[in-house]
Amino acid sequence: MIQKLIANIQKTNAPIVVGLDPMLNYIPKQVQEKAFKEYGETLEGAAEAIWQFNKAIVDETYDIIPAVKPQIAMYEQFGIPGLMAYKKTVDYCKEKGLVVIGDIKRGDIGSTSAAYATGHVGKVQVGSKKYAGFDVDFVTLNPYMGSDSINPFIEACKEEKRGMFVLVKTSNPSSGEFQDQLVNGRPLYELVGEKVAEWGEGFMGDSYSYVGAVVGATYPEMGKILRKIMPKAYILVPGYGAQGGQGKDLVHFFNEDGLGAIVNSSRGIIAAYKQEKYAKFGEENFAQASRAAVEDMVADITGALEAAK
Repeated sequence: MIQKLIANIQKTNAPIVVGLDPMLNYIPKQVQEKAFKEYGETLEGAAEAIWQFNKAIVDETYDIIPAVKPQIAMYEQFGIPGLMAYKKTVDYCKEKGLVVIGDIKRGDIGSTSAAYATGHVGKVQVGSKKYAGFDVDFVTLNPYMGSDSINPFIEACKEEKRGMFVLVKTSNPSSGEFQDQLVNGRPLYELVGEKVAEWGEGFMGDSYSYVGAVVGATYPEMGKILRKIMPKAYILVPGYGAQGGQGKDLVHFFNEDGLGAIVNSSRGIIAAYKQEKYAKFGEENFAQASRAAVEDMVADITGALEAAK
């Protein structure tokens, strides 16, 4: 799957991923009203609004992006109907040829971790048959509990040729409370980065590992160090746009081949129509606003990479 991700990035010349993290207040009134008319102001109505919102954005952008990253929590808040909208979104994006990163941030151990791995990237045995549950291409993982939490995912990903992004240095302001603490004189995030590189050594594509890392755009200097520690890991970079990251901050996350990183933007793209810059599109044309935001983001990042050569 890392090969498909790289191929999609090269085809679109867009090292970005669109975070499909819908909140109801991101969804234009006309989309909500149509869903509520059919299903009422219910969990089913909310899930329908989310699905139609996602579908419109994907239809408008799938030809210029390589991947999407739905955050499962945004769907879980609407219970089972929300999870059904998540699954419909995953399946639809895959039909459109997009790589799907399931942003699930799981991090448990033993049989629990194995069950999560089976549900999201593996296949579950039911009698004589096997079924893929959520069937995403990559997952995000929290390594706080160590190798016991990651190994079941490595096994499932090896079997199904899927991949993962392990949290190393996250973009949120309080990430340093744990991640920056010194262990034997070195920040913890560096030690986690070394472990990611180690996990990835036995799980390689052509030039990059199926075990990637999450490193926030808001910490470019740390990204520079971690790029050297994890030369074969693809880096998923959150924190662009709404959280303050810019193209010029991200150059060091990439390798000299122009690959090695994929930058996420969520509300900066899916709720672009709410920004002054894209207000001309209006609520009616929210998906076209998202496309324009994608084009601007790609130009910002690829322009910064060109300037850094």
